[in-house]
Amino acid sequence: MTLSHSKKNRSDASPLHLLVVDDDAGQRSLLKSFLEGQGHTVTTADSGRAALDRIQDTPDIAMMISDVRMPEMDGLETLRRARELRKDLPVLMVTAYADIRDAVHAMRDGAVNYLEKPIDLDELLDAVGRATGATVSRDRSLTIEDLRLPPEIIAKSPATYQVFREIALVAPSESRILITGESGAGKEVIADMVHTWSPRKEGPLVKVNCAAIPENLLESELFGHRKGSFTGASEHRIGRFEEANGGTIFLDEIGEMPPSLQAKLLRVTQDGVFQRVGSNTPVHSDARILAATNQNLDKLVQTGHFREDLFYRLNVIEIYMPPLRERRADILPMATRFAAEFSPGNPRFSAALTACLELYDWPGNVRELRNAMERATLMARGELILPEHLPPRIRAKAIDTYADETGTNSVKRMDEIERVVILQTLREKDFNRTETARALGISRRALIYKLQRFADQGHAIESEETKKGPSGA
Repeated sequence: MTLSHSKKNRSDASPLHLLVVDDDAGQRSLLKSFLEGQGHTVTTADSGRAALDRIQDTPDIAMMISDVRMPEMDGLETLRRARELRKDLPVLMVTAYADIRDAVHAMRDGAVNYLEKPIDLDELLDAVGRATGATVSRDRSLTIEDLRLPPEIIAKSPATYQVFREIALVAPSESRILITGESGAGKEVIADMVHTWSPRKEGPLVKVNCAAIPENLLESELFGHRKGSFTGASEHRIGRFEEANGGTIFLDEIGEMPPSLQAKLLRVTQDGVFQRVGSNTPVHSDARILAATNQNLDKLVQTGHFREDLFYRLNVIEIYMPPLRERRADILPMATRFAAEFSPGNPRFSAALTACLELYDWPGNVRELRNAMERATLMARGELILPEHLPPRIRAKAIDTYADETGTNSVKRMDEIERVVILQTLREKDFNRTETARALGISRRALIYKLQRFADQGHAIESEETKKGPSGA
């Protein structure tokens, strides 16, 4: 799914009065927030009958955007009756169920189009423009500075920048968000920023790792329990949903939730109501739900391991965090920040270390990078960090990658990369060691040591450098 931060240019686009119909409060909130952000007036309805009342009472409604699956009166019946009231009313249908497409296609004479959930908001904006003839204008001038990211957040690559633009767009709404991406990619950071940029920021942000809690305890952890409801329940305990009331609850590794609890979670997503373990009394929680997974929930739905209705309830909006290898511009800034965090001094990277960090694919993503830099700062015991201070597997893999990219059959040592960079810099600085060391970000003493090591390994130093003598400039 692609979301874009799109802002209506009100000076050259006509505002419309739009009717959004959906029994899901999160979906209504998302569409209302987004469309109003484009300069439109938005009226909402939580049922088909309420939508018909709005159409009768509000003659200037220019378009209806309606969900298909709704209780009592579904979207198809709402469409038919709305067209009886207003034959010229454009209607856009929204569905989360692939099997409804044939039905939507069959009534194209009534609906102008249909969109599939989770909705691509740019596609929605285009559909509204085509159906109403309104000018669609986008202002994509939002910069990374405009987002005002906290200093600990690194977003140098275009892919990461786009993620935070998406967060800025959907955070103000009440919609549920499914955060996807590989383990360690930074999904929890997305949850943090959604909460921070939302109207609920003054409320609690409660985090639950569904994979880290035993199945027999997870229900109590989420919903609480009454004293004596099971062995070991020595006192009354409220659950994490109650703790998150008025704020946000983040359910990490949602794909690991056992099927027995998925039905109970479904009810919470529908009406915010649950029961504590050992109690029949309903409890209400006004908590915005964010969920994250590194698994393919579509496949889990197909295999019957994850409820389809729960999947669509959670997946009002999907935000995908790309792996670190797909946003390489973030690697060095992140590594620098982590090194500064773990080192009491002023850590500096050798040229070979920089090459190593950039060549490695980081299958463990940000978590692996952070751990690697913690080890490197400890092993360095000084300000200069070298490749040998990294975990051996990272250095070895970077060597293999270097060999593959250069088309060589023999394994290249990382000190050869360093030697090439140093000698190239020496030539650029006319073999002035002081200037070379400054350009490389190392001390002059460290540079002399490295040159001596290269000579000991049998690598000839350029004659111009040799003429400078052992204590040259």
